Order: sequence, then C-alpha cells, then structure tokens
Amino acid sequence: MELNRLPPGYAPGRWQEMLNNGKLRCTLCPRSCDLKDGQRGFCFVRERQGDRIYLTSYGRASGFCIDPIEKKPLYHFYPGSSVLSFGTAGCNLGCKFCQNWDISKARDTDRLGAPCTPDDIAQTAHNWGCKSVAFTYNDPVVFAEFAIDTAKACRKLGVKSVAVTAGYLQKEARKDFFSNMDAANVDLKAYTAEFYRSLCVAELEPVKDTLRYLAKETDVWLEITTLLIPGRNDTDDELKRLADFVLTELGAAVPLHFTAFHPDYRLLELTRTPKRSCTNARDIALRAGLLNVYTGNIDDEVGQSSYCVECGAMVLLRHGYEVSGVGLNDKSCCKRCGCEWMGRIDERGIETFGARRIPVGVPSRP
Repeated sequence: MELNRLPPGYAPGRWQEMLNNGKLRCTLCPRSCDLKDGQRGFCFVRERQGDRIYLTSYGRASGFCIDPIEKKPLYHFYPGSSVLSFGTAGCNLGCKFCQNWDISKARDTDRLGAPCTPDDIAQTAHNWGCKSVAFTYNDPVVFAEFAIDTAKACRKLGVKSVAVTAGYLQKEARKDFFSNMDAANVDLKAYTAEFYRSLCVAELEPVKDTLRYLAKETDVWLEITTLLIPGRNDTDDELKRLADFVLTELGAAVPLHFTAFHPDYRLLELTRTPKRSCTNARDIALRAGLLNVYTGNIDDEVGQSSYCVECGAMVLLRHGYEVSGVGLNDKSCCKRCGCEWMGRIDERGIETFGARRIPVGVPSRP
C-alpha cells in the first residue's frame, strides 16, 4: 500500500517508538504492541504502514445520538443536560462481558458511517444545544487522535468533552489525552488482578494509575463505574477493598456507580445482576465513607438520587433519566443546610433534557 494513497480514515498516530529489531512499538496503551509493516495492534484500528503507525478510524463513527448525560453515567457533571454521543470501532481490552461488543469488537471499519470532521461534530453538538460531546460505545483511547482533535474543536464553541473509558493507557498518552477532556467516567471493572487478566486480557494497575492521575493531577471531573457480575467481582470483601481504594487514594467525594450486568458476548451463561447486589454494593461503599454512591441499570430511585453530604437531604431526584433539583436553591446549595452541592452545574441550574434519545446525522441542526 502506497502511503500517499491510504484509504479513508487513516491518520498518523502520535505515540510510537522504533525498536532496534525494525519493529514499531505503539506506545499509546500498556499493551505496547510491536508491529511489523502491515500489521495491526490488539485494538485492530492501529496499523503500521512503513515507518508510521496509523489510526485507521479517524473521522469515522458508528453513529451519533443525543443522550441524557446521566446515561454515561455522569451524575455530577451538568445534571439534566444533553450530550452528543458517538464511538468508532475497536478496543484495547478483551472483555468477555462487553455490552457494546458489536462496536468494540468490530473488525470491519467499512461498516462505520460516512466521514465526519472534528469541526462537524463540534458544530452539530452546538447546533442541537448539547452541553457536551461524549466519546463512548467503544473506548476512546483507541481513537485518541480523533477524540483529541474533536475535543479541541468543541472547546472553541464552548462545548464540553467527556471520555467514557477503561483508562488503559500509558503515562505520556494519558497526559495528552486527558488534558483535552472536561470529564471522564472510568470503568474500574473489578478490584483483583485475576479478574482483569482472565476476563479483560489486561492488567489492573495501569487503570489505578489513571484514576490516581485524574484525581490528583488534573481538574477533569471524575466518576467511576463498576459493572457487577454475579460471582465474578461482587463479594463483600472485594467491594470493600474497592471502596477503600477510592476513599483513600481518590477522595470521598468521587462518585461511584455500581451497575447491573446482563448476559452478553461471551458470558451468556450467567444471570442478570439482581437488584439486591447493587444496593448491597452501594451500602458497603457508603459505610466505607464514600459520599456519592449510586446504582445503575435497575429501578432504584433511592440509589440513583443525590443527597446533601452534610445533612442527608435529597438534593437531586432521579427517576430513570429524569432529573429535578428538588433540594437545591438557586445557588446550587442544599435548601436545608446551605451546603454547596459537589459537582459542576450550569449557572441556569438543572437542565431538563430528560430521557430522550435522538439519533442525528453529522453535520446537522434541529
């Protein structure tokens, strides 16, 4: 393949190292794939051609949809607002329980939609009144160049950028990537190295490093999600250790979401996560000292509403994806005790996008 005749979607990668044996090492994520000419990495969407690694999904998306921000899930980042969501193809983890496997495990980038530019995406979000753009469905780490350029275009228009990610990337790329993000929901898939190795084909420690970096070295709004899988990562002991890690190394106020699993991809033999497992996990984390703990993928108004960390009064009522600021005054403080709510909120208060889901084209306007 001649480099000046690369197919649509090919863009130069930004993280690589030439080795003495002639292979090119991808330095984006901890896999450090060593590639021969024409070879693709584990993620499938990064390919070596000549002396350069290329991202092969730049400007190609699996589809665009306007969602409530709570669906990411982000509960403390402009609650009630709308977010333009999209993904591409490929992933740098091999999760056997992937619930977006048709996108993240895709091996055919031709199935992606028509080309679109970062400016197209930013302008479409702005046209539709979206507070933010979310890189989601598959992990934005594997299309980092595209995500970064889109985030930069969004900032020019006052649109925020959200990364929904497993946090599996190397130190230098981590800095480059998150310096352009306004918020992140990081999947902490479990709290044992064995789970990551056997069910994700990955390692736990790089994810913990990413979480520490976000909490201590950036102003990126951070929330964490753990998908509870029956019999795999839901023992009381593991949940207590996970909560203790968040408390001691990230901070008591970092929101933590425990969401219910449904059988998918290669774990079809398991059962759905019962509601009691999610509520039990929430109780354990609250007893450990965390202040903002939520359940997800179940009907649980109590476990999905927000409460004042001082007096315990409900300040945000959530019913599904409908949000109302029942306990907040016009200064985003608790009506009962005056404590400031922990989160980022529009100066106009709680928005009311609700539970709608609007597929859109890019570029487009209402």
